[in-house]
Amino acid sequence: MTMTFDELPEFQKERKRLARKYRSLSQDLEEFRNIVSVVPLENRKHFAVIAQNEHLSIVKARLFCRYLKGSSLRVTYSYCEQEQRIEFIEIYYKGDKENEDSHRVKEYLTKHQN
Repeated sequence: MTMTFDELPEFQKERKRLARKYRSLSQDLEEFRNIVSVVPLENRKHFAVIAQNEHLSIVKARLFCRYLKGSSLRVTYSYCEQEQRIEFIEIYYKGDKENEDSHRVKEYLTKHQN
């Protein structure tokens, strides 16, 4: 079963805004998709499970952007093992924002309880 990917509308807006600033973003995101489709819950210092319920895990990960040279973006996504599906929730530049939108994550978990 192959991994499927979705994006929340908020994520799409953030991605488009950031792509204007960081021109390598679409290729970097494609590379990121390739990695997480193989190891969605990568257990290294660049990935952290920040919330879970019985159906899915919410993961915050570093997205290395070639355009940023050494700095990175953060991506928050949900992974549903049963459906082999990843849904991107948020993307942001660490220099603009310290942490993920915890309200958005909680809202997402509430909507996806079952």
